[in-house]
Amino acid sequence: MDDQKKSPTQTPTPPPRKTDPSLSATSLRPARRRFGWLIVALLIIGGALAWWHPWSRNDPAKAQQAGSSTGGARRGGANQANQPQPVHVATVKTGEMPVVINSLGTVTPLANVTVKTQLNGILVDVAFKEGQMVKKGDLLAQIDPRPYEISLRNAQGTLAKDQALLQTARLDLQRYQTLLSQDSIAKQQVDTQASLVKQYEGAVKSDQANVDTYKLDLTYARITAPVSGRVGLRQVDPGNYVTTGDTNGVVVITQLQPISVIFTTSEDNLTAIMKPMRAGVKMSVTAYDRANTTSLEAGYLETVDNQIDTTTGTVKLRATFANQQNMLFPNQFVNTKLLVDVIKNATIVPTSAVLNGSSGAFVYVVKPDNTVTVRNVKIGPVDGERTSIKTGVQAGERVVIDGSDRLKEGAKITIPADKPTGASGASGASGASGASGASGASAAVPAAAASGASGAHHADRRHQQSQP
Repeated sequence: MDDQKKSPTQTPTPPPRKTDPSLSATSLRPARRRFGWLIVALLIIGGALAWWHPWSRNDPAKAQQAGSSTGGARRGGANQANQPQPVHVATVKTGEMPVVINSLGTVTPLANVTVKTQLNGILVDVAFKEGQMVKKGDLLAQIDPRPYEISLRNAQGTLAKDQALLQTARLDLQRYQTLLSQDSIAKQQVDTQASLVKQYEGAVKSDQANVDTYKLDLTYARITAPVSGRVGLRQVDPGNYVTTGDTNGVVVITQLQPISVIFTTSEDNLTAIMKPMRAGVKMSVTAYDRANTTSLEAGYLETVDNQIDTTTGTVKLRATFANQQNMLFPNQFVNTKLLVDVIKNATIVPTSAVLNGSSGAFVYVVKPDNTVTVRNVKIGPVDGERTSIKTGVQAGERVVIDGSDRLKEGAKITIPADKPTGASGASGASGASGASGASGASAAVPAAAASGASGAHHADRRHQQSQP
């Protein structure tokens, strides 16, 4: 009974709850994420310790090795900065420096003739080939001469008839004059006969002029070259009826020998040009190609134009060339060099040695101890790869012509050109072996120091272990 009374008072045990699998997975995700971040943090800390390695700071061998490597890198950078720079040099010389005026010009023929017919007719023959060189008077084309030959014969017949009438009139006049002297006829009849003789004389002159005209027409029927030169493309074919009003003509002839070049120069150069011209000096002119590298022909200055172009401030000049090799072609663009004067005993350096800076033109002069110094110079006339120096350097000094971009005041240099060609391989080999020996020695120093330090460390430990 007591048990029955107590049983109602006992608390019943609740049934176990069923867990949802989706809820458990969701609750585990934050934990997995925290675990992943913890792993990443540990990896970062481990990498930092591996890079910092504080346990090796007290190791004298490693510290010495690290110090030697850092010092070696610094010394290597300093040695590289102080290394002599390889350059090419040239010796300053004295010589003749031409004063040249460079200009742009156009090849202009002295004669460019369009051959036209001077009478109308059928073109029956063309006696030239396109591009042929012809001489003055050579036959170029033939016009049908038959109509003009007929006209010539007609004029000659008229001339012969009038000449016969004139001869008869002159004989009658002589008879009349004889009769007049005998007082057999009237004087008026004699005067009339004299007037008739003059009429016939005029008719004969007119007939002679007609004959000459038709002869000239026959000459014009043969079209000949008015100048020597090169013929161009044919403008009309045989069989065509040509007239004097044709604008294109039959062919164009261009004179090539001699030929001229018209070029311009600044009005500031007129004084230097006119002075030798007044003295009768023939100034040399050389024509170069478009690239200004190849000399085409040499000639002489012929004349200067009579006025200056106010829009450009330039004046035109004409130079003539023999052009024996036909290197100059009409309307060709050329570079001209007019030799005005020649400077004697000029100080000359290669043009590549002259540099420009904030203080003006300067050169690097090589000292006897193979160092360079900056020297300001005053430039004179320039002739392509040569430049004359008025002040700044003297003959015999050496100047840098290549490799100057890495130089400064007092920089050390090496001149490869000064070394013998046969010794270049030996010197390179000795340099390579010296460098390898030096690098091996420098690498051996920290190794020896490290081995010595480690030996001392092990000896100290053995000594401590032997003590009681």
